[in-house]
Amino acid sequence: MASYTRMYFDLLAQNIKTKLEYRVNFFIGGISTLAGQVAGLLTLWVVMETIPTLKGWTLHQLLLIYGLLVLSKSLNHMFADNLWRLGWAYIRTGDFDRYLVRPVNPLFHLIADRFCEDGIGNFVVGLGLLIYSSIALDIPWTFFNVLYTLLMVLSGGLVFFGINLITASLSFWMTDSLPLMWGVFETHEFAKYPLKIYHTSVNVIFTWILPFGIASYYPASYLLGHPVGWLAWIAPLVALVLVLVGYGVWKTGLSRYTGAGS
Repeated sequence: MASYTRMYFDLLAQNIKTKLEYRVNFFIGGISTLAGQVAGLLTLWVVMETIPTLKGWTLHQLLLIYGLLVLSKSLNHMFADNLWRLGWAYIRTGDFDRYLVRPVNPLFHLIADRFCEDGIGNFVVGLGLLIYSSIALDIPWTFFNVLYTLLMVLSGGLVFFGINLITASLSFWMTDSLPLMWGVFETHEFAKYPLKIYHTSVNVIFTWILPFGIASYYPASYLLGHPVGWLAWIAPLVALVLVLVGYGVWKTGLSRYTGAGS
């Protein structure tokens, strides 16, 4: 584990140094996601200008949910974005073979091979929304609340990673599962709103099947003092299960991989 940790930070440092050779591109990439987030926030603002509360949730409370989800997504975006390239850039071209001839875990190498600066914009937006909404809502940032929020954001990042790993690994069977990845990933937009506004079936989906809600709705509810019980603490366990399932799908698919054109 220690050697892999050192190796990861060495690869990360080299990756960032390479990108910084083109500083303007790095800067543009870092802020490119801001436009999309601003558009989403403007849509939310317009809706809430028309409807002051959404099933009892105010604009600032919605911004708290939004910020928590975007923070979780940003971690996956920055550090595990290479999963999106697995099918079309590696398996289809045969370039994935280079990960198999090196004495390093292929999944580790794939993830460590790319840092995506686009996620920086998401991180800045998420953090800004968390700070702004918590001030507006008078959330007390005690030491315990800070640790809780960090744990939920990290768990949320692993939820995104686990779901992406499952869908990306299907490329071993489909050659390129990118359309499926996009279809599943984009459902996280539902989790930018309180799950209680949806039908019960949708609530179940985003709590247990595609559990993006545990990265946003339940932590926000807990910080606001809403009664969500043990669901406020389920994120680390769900994240662990998703990552283990994802790694199992990865290992199964990897055992079937025979190279491009085979």
